[in-house]
Parts: sequence; C-alpha cells; structure tokens
Amino acid sequence: MSNLMDYLDWRGDLTFREAPFNEVDNLILAQLVYVEFAGIVPAPGEEGTITVKEACELFFAAHDRKEIMERVSMTKTAAFVLEKMAQTERFCNAQLFGYINDISKEEQSQFSVVCVRLDDKSIYVSFSGTDNTIVGWRENFNMGYLSETPGQLKAVDYLNHMVKEDWKKIRVGGHSKGGNLSVYASVKCDRNIQKRIVKVYSNDGPGFRRDIVESAAYQRVLPKIHTILPESSIVGMLLEHQEAYEVVRSSNSGIQQHDAMSWEVLGTSFVYVREVAAQSLMLDETMKAWIYQLNGEEREQIVDTVFGMLEAADIKTVDDFYHSKWK
Repeated sequence: MSNLMDYLDWRGDLTFREAPFNEVDNLILAQLVYVEFAGIVPAPGEEGTITVKEACELFFAAHDRKEIMERVSMTKTAAFVLEKMAQTERFCNAQLFGYINDISKEEQSQFSVVCVRLDDKSIYVSFSGTDNTIVGWRENFNMGYLSETPGQLKAVDYLNHMVKEDWKKIRVGGHSKGGNLSVYASVKCDRNIQKRIVKVYSNDGPGFRRDIVESAAYQRVLPKIHTILPESSIVGMLLEHQEAYEVVRSSNSGIQQHDAMSWEVLGTSFVYVREVAAQSLMLDETMKAWIYQLNGEEREQIVDTVFGMLEAADIKTVDDFYHSKWK
C-alpha cells in the first residue's frame, strides 16, 4: 500500500492554493521537524526564512546518506522525506523558521520545534517527538508522574512568544511526544492565539494526566484536536485521552507501527480501520491498572532506577543502547 512518500509523488505537483491542506500533509510536516536543522533554519529572533528546497540542499551537503541510514532510530527517514518534499511544487517553497533543538540533561528535557509557512499563508507549528537521545526518552516516562514537563512548558512559551498578530490561520501538530506537546501548548497558550488555531494534530501522541483532560481549558480546545493512532498503538494509548481518535492501517506490526512511514495512505487521507487492535487495548488497560496503583513517588523511583542504570552504562542515545552488550 501507499505511504506518505507515494503521496508526495502523487500530490506534489499541486500547491496548497490548488488543493487544500489535509491530514497527510500534517503527518509530513510532523516528520519534517525530526531533521537536524541547526545552522540551517533560522532560530527564533533571527531574521528571515529558508525554503524547504534550500534547507534540503544545505542538509545533504553536510550529511552523508550512508551515515544517516546506519542510525537505529526510526526518525532517520525524516531526512529523505525532506528530500522528497524539496522535489515537489507543493512543498519546495514552503518557508522554514523559528527552529529550536534544545536538549538538557539537567532538566531531563529534549525539545525541538520548527514553523512552516505554506503558500496559502497558513502556519504549521511542528513539535518534535522523541529523538535519538536517552534524555528525550526519559522525558516521556516523566509524564507519568510530573504535573507538567519542562518540554510542555517550553512548548507553551514557544507559542506565546512566536505567534505574530498577522498569523490568521495556525495549525499545531507533532508525532509521538510532539503530539502531546502540540495539544498541551494549544490548551495552555494565550486565548487570543488559541482562537486562531484551526486544528491540533496528535499523531500517535501520548495523552495526559486525568486532571488535565478534565480541565475547562482542555475542554475548550477539544473540538480542534485531531488524534490519529495506528492499529497496534502503544505510545498513543498511554495516559488519558478524552478526544475521539481515528485508527490508521499500518504496514508494520507491534511497536514498529509507531513509525509514521508505515501508515497507509489513499488519496488525501489515511486508510482507516474500525478500532485499535485487541492487544493494544489489553496493553493499555494493563498499563493503566499498573500505573494507577502506584503513587507519584513510586513512579518517580522506577523511572530514576531505570535511567540511572542507563546513565551508569554511559548510554546516551538509542544507538548506544542498541550496540551495547547490556541491551
């Protein structure tokens, strides 16, 4: 079946003025932020923008294809999504700006984001999911006991300080943890910004603590939230959701379905199935039953123990873990 790369072949000759933004475009832009744009895309406060085509040329001038393919993380394919985007009329002139890639061991936070201005004058704010760093993975687990993570707070601050008055149509989205940050930032940002957000995309992103999804602020944004999960979702089923979600067919199995490149596409939408797989529901129920019997302190102790062992073994990235004799 077709995936987002096939979509770019099929839809790439049409601009956003000719063919409106759709959910597959959302996933493509959610993948784009996984590319390492440091030194390529202007940061907040820096003048100007750079097109997708220009960014692609600079990226591949500095990175070897073989080195990219040897990485373990499934996010490595984002570079080749960028390359395909640069070859299309639809995305080649999209303007990139406001790039941040902030990894802090002290804060236990990995935060990355980029803004994309499309030719229909809309803005897509793309928050990154977990990258190849163990710090990034730890932040995911910290969501189980913290009321808010440093990454979530940075996402709110980013929207509040980045959005300009002339941004009339804003979409916010991300994959994995990026989906969580997109929803959180949209819920907590200033009301005048919130009103201009037309859609919030969570692509297999984890949920939130119960008190957040039951809050008035969350309920206000709820109609704008579009959650998409693969059949055997694990990450996207974590914690609490209150919004309805759609389930997309994946060409992979198990946890590998988290890889957005495996999500099947037909025309301008995904190929949907009726509900998530039985094993995904069972795992979700089991995880929630286990987590909710632990208090916050116990959850924190478990996370500290696991990641303390990784740190003692000098494991800093997923690649380190994969190649370690301790894996």
